[in-house]
Order: sequence, then C-alpha cells, then structure tokens
Amino acid sequence: MPWPLVALFTAGYLAPYLLPTTVGRLDSGLPLSATQAGAVGSALLLSSASAGFLLASRVDRFGPRTLARVGLALAVLGYGTAAFSASVPAVVAGALLGGFGSGTATTVAATGIAGQPDPHRTTTLGLLSVSALAGAVYLTVPHLGSGHGQPLAAIALTALAVWPLTGRLPVRTAAAAPQARRSRNPLPHLRAGLVLAAAMLFWSLAQNSLWGVSGRIGLTQAHLTEATVGAVFAVALGAGLLGVVGAGALGPRLGRALPVGAGTVLIAGCIALSASATDLATFAAGEIAWNTLYPIVLSYVIGLAASLDPRGRWAVLVGSASSLGTAAGPLTGSVLSAQAGFPAMGTILALGLLVVALPITAVALHTGGRPLLSGAVRRRVGTPAAVVAASTGTPADVLPQPEQPVVEIPIDTAAAPTRQAYDTAGPRQAAATPGPS
Repeated sequence: MPWPLVALFTAGYLAPYLLPTTVGRLDSGLPLSATQAGAVGSALLLSSASAGFLLASRVDRFGPRTLARVGLALAVLGYGTAAFSASVPAVVAGALLGGFGSGTATTVAATGIAGQPDPHRTTTLGLLSVSALAGAVYLTVPHLGSGHGQPLAAIALTALAVWPLTGRLPVRTAAAAPQARRSRNPLPHLRAGLVLAAAMLFWSLAQNSLWGVSGRIGLTQAHLTEATVGAVFAVALGAGLLGVVGAGALGPRLGRALPVGAGTVLIAGCIALSASATDLATFAAGEIAWNTLYPIVLSYVIGLAASLDPRGRWAVLVGSASSLGTAAGPLTGSVLSAQAGFPAMGTILALGLLVVALPITAVALHTGGRPLLSGAVRRRVGTPAAVVAASTGTPADVLPQPEQPVVEIPIDTAAAPTRQAYDTAGPRQAAATPGPS
C-alpha cells in the first residue's frame, strides 16, 4: 500500500473534518461572532481549494516529494501561528496559509492515488485514517481547556508527523517533462468531469453547511455540553470508520451509481433530522447516521473522479471543486441558521441534495455503472473491444484497445531442406533431354 499517500491524504483532509470544533472555538475563544467565525473557516477551506486548482496539472513538473514537503511546511507554519496567536488578523492569516498547505498536500495525494491500481481501496484507507484521527481529537480537545488553539495545533502536529514519510515519495524524474507536455492535452471525459465537478461543489456545500454549525446545534438547540457534543462527534466518526470498511469490502460489486445516488438521498434525510434535533437522542441519531454514510459516498465519488483520468487531473479538479463547496459551507450554514433557524436550514439543504443527486448519478451511470473487469474483452465489429471496471484504476493506455489489428506472429520451425535434396519420382539420366522417344 502507498502509505505516504494515505498519510498525505490524512494531513490534507483533517482540517475539514475538524471544522465544527475549529469554528466553535474561534467563536468562543476570540472576539468573533458566529458568522465571523464561520467566515474564517470558509476562508481556510477556500485557500485549500485554490491550491488544488493551481497545482492540479503541475505535480509532475515540481515533483510529488518537493510539493508535498512544501505543503506540509506551510501547514505547520500557518496552523501553528494561528494556534498560538491571540490576534485575530494573525489567526486569519495563519488559517489561510495553513489551508493552502493542506490543499497542496491533498493535491499530491489525489494525484498519486489516481495512478494506483486500486484507487478506491487507497481512498478508503485514507478516509479510515482521517476519521480515526479526527475522532481522537474530538475526544481529547474538550479536556485540554478552552481557547481556539487546540484543534489548529492538532492539524499542525499531524502535518509535522507526516513529513518524514515524504522521503518515500518519488522525486521529479526525466519522465516528468514529457508528462508535463502531455498535460496540455484536453482532459478526457470533459463533459462528465465538468458535471461531476459542478455537482460536487453543491454536494459539499450542503454537507458542510450543516457540519460547520453542528456544534452549535448540539450546544444551543439540543442543550448539550461541549464534552457531550465531542463524544457524539467521536462516535459518529467511529461509525464512519465502519462505513468506510464496508465500502472497501463491497468495492465495485454494485457499481458506483447506486452507492452515490441512494447514499446522497439518505444523507439528505440525515441532515434534516440532525438540524431539527432538540435532544441528545435525535442529535446523536442524525449525526451518527450521516457520518456513517458520508465517507461511503465520498469514497465512491473520489474513485469515480479518479477513473475519468488515470493521471489524476480530474481527481484533483473535482476535489478542488468540492473544497470550494466545503469552503462556502460554514458561512452558508451560519447565514441560513441565523435567518431561518436550524430546522429550516436543514430542510433547505436536504432539498438541495436531492436535486444534486441526479447529475452525480447520471455521471456514475455514464462512466462507471457496473462494467466488466479488465480481462473481459468482447470482439465485435463496430463495438468497443473492452469495457473495463473504472474502479480498477488501470491507465487507459495499457488497456486493450477497440478492434485490435491482426498481427502476424512468426513461428520458429525446422529449416526446409534445400531443393537439391529432392529428385524426380522415376529413373532419369542426368544428361537426358526432353523429347520424343
């Protein structure tokens, strides 16, 4: 397994996973309103998304190892500064710098995962890792005192811990230049990729609009303590681990359309339930069910994006579009909840998810579906020769091509004897000449 890529994935995705406690701590630990704290969280994630858009086609040029180390260094510097500073401008600047570092690490991880033989399996391992780590942070942070710095420091320490593993990432090689030239070629599956990217922007917006204010729902509407809310989040992320394990075991057996489409519909119901919670039982049920389904659907969507381009460009661009939605989530959730209340916000987000489920499912049916495995080849005139499972992650240039030309294969045989070794069937004198007898 490519453990450095899994570690980079964890370091890059930890900031979005810790968003509720980060925004809540900024609200309570600094002179910021709830809306302003949500705006800082949105700015952090927007900086992360911008890194993906800027670097999607430049990983080969700079080299995975160099780019990963730069991203981790920016994360340590930015989040560390924000964690230990009491000045609001310094915290905002550190969050922006750290967000760009997280996005850089995520870009390198997504590009590498797309080139793996089984990107879905690698993605599920990354989600397992970040879910487990985030759950541990949610259980620990309430016992470390008040203040805004604890979750930010946890992200910085994770980036620092991942740094030694970057030595196992490849450096830029002589093949990087031809690959960089090929990156100017048009992206494959352009229409499907654009639809998926646009849909994922709104998909993530709906998810993180609730996630950004989930802590406030538990504290103010369900009347729970911070320790209880943290425990619910930890259990929910633990349930997410089980969901990811199930997704990894299931693999491509159901294709991608069913998990993505049906999973999104179920998530919409969970969001409406969680946003309307007024007690511990309802809040815990909505959050646990939601966090169980979210990583399952996300793993299939990431695998779908990776299958559109084996060089990983669509994986990065779709991930960056998702980060844009993630970035706008805290601010959107804060505004909606302030204007309409938490239950109405949940209803609006759930209806939006039901609409978004349609184009995502259409892309999954068009490009993923339930295809054949890479060895299943059909030879028919006018019909593609091979249909390959997108989840295998096999690069397109090594797959059987449609209607392969017939190639003559020379076969080694015993050398034919020389012509002089043969003679006529009857007696014949050497000097005889044809003519009448």
